[in-house]
Amino acid sequence: MDIIERYLEEVFVANETTNLTRIVSRESAEILHIEDSLSGLNYINEAPGGSYVDLGTGGGFPGVPLAVKTGRDTLLVDSVKKKTTIIQGIVDKLGINNVSTYAGRIEDLGREMPSHFAVATARALSQLPSLMELASPLLFEGGLLICYKSHLSDEERNHALSLEDKLGLKCIHEDTFTLSDGETTRCMFVMQKFKDAEVKLPRKTGLAQKRPLK
Repeated sequence: MDIIERYLEEVFVANETTNLTRIVSRESAEILHIEDSLSGLNYINEAPGGSYVDLGTGGGFPGVPLAVKTGRDTLLVDSVKKKTTIIQGIVDKLGINNVSTYAGRIEDLGREMPSHFAVATARALSQLPSLMELASPLLFEGGLLICYKSHLSDEERNHALSLEDKLGLKCIHEDTFTLSDGETTRCMFVMQKFKDAEVKLPRKTGLAQKRPLK
């Protein structure tokens, strides 16, 4: 059993007492956690050298599988400290030494570590305009934001594209595909930071989701 499989096993054990994942079938988790996480590998490999941050990591997906495969120094971010404590315990137990965790809000991390990361991922976390706003202050120029979406409406897509200049992020890939179960659709929306944002970021905590920029 490889290290990613072992990590998944440990998540299932921890999930018996703390809600890390809603997926209870091992077969489904292989597809919806591991395969899905690794579907972003080619994109993350396009990013410049440097650290990787997974925003709203939940049970550590896609962060841990991508950290293992890329070897990048990785920070898993989640506002629920109970989750990050468990995940840190698992990666320490398995000797995944390039992964650490951050329990707190993404906006606070942006204030603490501005322009620090080469690449960020976000899976099923928020609307694209909010993700762009949250990620922009974290990335250095040339860095990538990789968004995993199950569905992308024209409205959400067009709103995101309208903010490219304001937030300093431009779309470089937009790919839609189906996972090996033949039914789960994934849309990958990849943006590259090409300049500093035209607005002061981060804004007050929570505003990115409550009042997205227009």
